[in-house]
Amino acid sequence: MAIDIFVLGLDEANERTLRRIPGAEDYRFHGVLTIEDIQHGEIPIEDLLEKAQRELDAFDGEIGAIIGYWDFPVSTMVPMLCERYGLPSAPLEAIVKCEHKYWSRLEQAKVIDEYPEFAIVDLAGSPEKPEKIDYPLWLKPVKSFSSELAFHVGNEQEFTEAVKEIREGISRVGKPFQFVMDQLDLPPEIAEIGGEACLAEAALTGVQAAVEGYVYQGEVVVYGVLDSINYPGTTSFLRHQYPSQLPDEAQARMTEIAQRVMKQVGLDHGTFSIEYFVHPESSQVSVLEINPRHSQSHAEVFEDVDGVPNHYRVVQLGLGKDPARPERRGEWAISAKWYHRRFEDGVVERVPTDEEIAEIERKIPGVQIQLVVEEGQRLSDLPAQDSYSFELADMMIGAASEKEMEEKFDAAVDALQFRFSA
Repeated sequence: MAIDIFVLGLDEANERTLRRIPGAEDYRFHGVLTIEDIQHGEIPIEDLLEKAQRELDAFDGEIGAIIGYWDFPVSTMVPMLCERYGLPSAPLEAIVKCEHKYWSRLEQAKVIDEYPEFAIVDLAGSPEKPEKIDYPLWLKPVKSFSSELAFHVGNEQEFTEAVKEIREGISRVGKPFQFVMDQLDLPPEIAEIGGEACLAEAALTGVQAAVEGYVYQGEVVVYGVLDSINYPGTTSFLRHQYPSQLPDEAQARMTEIAQRVMKQVGLDHGTFSIEYFVHPESSQVSVLEINPRHSQSHAEVFEDVDGVPNHYRVVQLGLGKDPARPERRGEWAISAKWYHRRFEDGVVERVPTDEEIAEIERKIPGVQIQLVVEEGQRLSDLPAQDSYSFELADMMIGAASEKEMEEKFDAAVDALQFRFSA
């Protein structure tokens, strides 16, 4: 008899991936809420919880699991809904400890030294740079996603401009995040700061990398290390590639830190992704950010190399089962999610046709292209973009080597015909 699994914000691309996980023939996947509900415009989290409960209550059968793979609000709604329906999930408090950037740093500081100098910036009155942090620094809300409202600040004028933009936009995520925080018995120092605060952090240097893993019955398991590579001279991601090309010592250090931090925050029965800055020569690492979820955007990368999408783990955990991966092998030696970006605003006059995309995918083996923009859109109106660029298309590319993968990306970009006006 098939098991009914409910997925918050289920979208077509991820549903196709979920249907390829081992054992998928035994599952029926149902969507709860839409992408528009959870990612566009304001986030009325109380209304979303009520709507999700209505959809779940209307189901005439047994709910086998409730899972999600998106950032806030999904990351916090899953444990709240699982508690209501008596289903396995990570504790809400552990999720919030990871997602509240200041609380996360305080927890990290109890068990590791590998993190940047940090301090709260009071957005009231005339905010000033914390004395203990020098320029350049990062200014960001204590809760945001997709690098939204995160600013690299090099001087006093840029600090003032960043504060202005953060003030204007912080409530979109901060207000509903405060609602989630209100469900917990918070430490006084976190309750006082709340969910609409601003954090300053010293700028880290090195190359970026990430680990993905899960915690099951108290055991922290890292199952993959990925490299995060930026467009040259920018802070915008060009690609996330797996497996990592970093030295073994650096990868082992990232794994050790992940195990200590995840035990400290009390995450159990959940997936996670931790981002780092790494100096490959010395294998020194610093924690950039902890995400209490696996990355849905890496699902096909793991499938390309390991033969099993990382969605497999969150489904198993949602069912209360051991998420250890069955042994399978993928088609490619290396794979990456690539971001084709534009670094100035404009209106999209033309996007590649379905036929053109299909022809590119046919000519370049291992390439899959997903458009992000539509004709008529102004790029600055796109949701969930970083502060410096706009995604035009995402590409999954598998190859025999890193060099071959780079050549495939360049060839695909050259073949894509976008057109813009001012």
